Amino acid sequence: MFKSIPALLIAIVALVVINALASLAHKRYDLTQDQRYTLSDPAKDVLDQIQSPLIVDVFLEGDFPAEFKRLQNETRYLLEEINDYNPNIKFAFSKPVEEGANPDQIAQQFADFGMQPVNLTVKKNGKETQERIFPYATANHNDKAVPISLFKNIMGAPREQVVYASIQNLEYQFIDGFNKLINAKSKRIAVLRDNGELPDARIADMFRTLGETYSIAPFPMDAVEKDAEKALKALNNTFDLIVVAKPTKAFTDAQKYVLDQYTMNGGNSLWLLDAVAMETDSLRNESGQTLSFPRELNLNDMFFKYGVRINPLLIKDLYSAPLSLASGDGSQSQYTELPWFYQPLVVAPNTHPINTNIERPIKFEYANQLEVLKTAPDVRKTVLLGSSVLTQLEGVPKVISLEQIDIEPDPKQFSAGPQPLAVLLEGTFESAFTNRVLPVKTEDVRFRESGITPSKMVVISDGDIIANALDPKGRPLELGFDYLTRTQYGNKEFLQNTVNYLLDDTGLINIRSKEIALPFLDVQKTAVTLPTWQALTIGLPLVSLGIFGFIFYSLRKRKYAR
Repeated sequence: MFKSIPALLIAIVALVVINALASLAHKRYDLTQDQRYTLSDPAKDVLDQIQSPLIVDVFLEGDFPAEFKRLQNETRYLLEEINDYNPNIKFAFSKPVEEGANPDQIAQQFADFGMQPVNLTVKKNGKETQERIFPYATANHNDKAVPISLFKNIMGAPREQVVYASIQNLEYQFIDGFNKLINAKSKRIAVLRDNGELPDARIADMFRTLGETYSIAPFPMDAVEKDAEKALKALNNTFDLIVVAKPTKAFTDAQKYVLDQYTMNGGNSLWLLDAVAMETDSLRNESGQTLSFPRELNLNDMFFKYGVRINPLLIKDLYSAPLSLASGDGSQSQYTELPWFYQPLVVAPNTHPINTNIERPIKFEYANQLEVLKTAPDVRKTVLLGSSVLTQLEGVPKVISLEQIDIEPDPKQFSAGPQPLAVLLEGTFESAFTNRVLPVKTEDVRFRESGITPSKMVVISDGDIIANALDPKGRPLELGFDYLTRTQYGNKEFLQNTVNYLLDDTGLINIRSKEIALPFLDVQKTAVTLPTWQALTIGLPLVSLGIFGFIFYSLRKRKYAR
């Protein structure tokens, strides 16, 4: 017995040494097929910049339904991987509502910080109860804090799909939050004014979100008429992107020249344009009809040179968003939702980083045909969004009436095929003013016939894609949320990705485009196959145990009966 003690001591000492070495130098291996626990390179680039403690507080502690338990676990796994890569990042899970605390007061504190609680319907013991959860985290660094949403709400979607989309978005949400904490706003966006663009209240939500990452400032185009050279210098030296949000007044040649030369100097731009004047509010009158007519913006020659053209043709699509119509008077009013073919719904194809992982369809309103031309051979043209195959083109001027909503559509008329609605242009552009008399003279900024560096431009044939709705008190709602139908669309995500791409924040887009395959339990299939699995998991072991016991008893009886 005593002879084995040295060997036992050696084994114990060896185990202690191995564990000590493993704690000092260890390696994690991601054996999942989709590499879901491997941080992407853009994420590592952000994490490498964190040189001092960053604390993450996660409010996902507690007893949750199975789907949200999965979200809780995946959040923990991701933060463990982040902490393993950069130990400066610490995290802790906590219950937002402790015993004895007022849940309404806690919910208000969260809401004041931009974190709205989520109400869940949970089945317990055959009864449905309402529970309030706070699927958020806060990142704290150098006396600065930012909220991080862990929940990606998709109106009307099954809970499994919502949780899947939330898990898919986790790495992007955390890295985007960290990036806001440690990096100053280095990119600047100009929002053009003075040509009848959408008012501030209608674009408030989009630019409030972009303002968390970029510097936003209005740029008065009237300044071009006063001093075109000074305006061009201001654009070239100050802004990395210009956004033109649904202008209704024609651009002067001087304004076009400044915008053209901004592009030639490597400036990027996002154009949201309507070639047809038509608004749903114009239908809300006694006759229920209005006249749609072409809108002249004096931009056709410039875009023709760049390789696209917006035609004054309305897009009607059988795959469309509903229009909510009221019937009755006063408090007795009832709302009916009927498909309105002038509101195409577009599902973003995963053909470009801008379109990746946008779960909700993107809503257009009175969009126009965007034609991709063979001009500008040095410019690469990518169709980002388009209508469905069941599309009809409608010329203007035309009287549009709400009575059309009750007419059964004839599929034969919707035979125009898919029509481009959003196009990305990339490359070295040629000036629209080459071989033309220049509308303005500049002394210090010389005219460029072609771009000195490649630039990017996105043209969308609908200005309302960026317009958020207003509540009855005139307050901006989230972009993409239809107040009357209570439906959320993917406009905001698409435009966020577009701006990120135009400003070369491709790292954020690449993180967002990471695909994660999460298997969820099929409830219906489980219910059908439940007896089979019960028989295999409960009955088969018992039967096997009985057979083994019978054989063992028989052999034992035979052995000792001799």
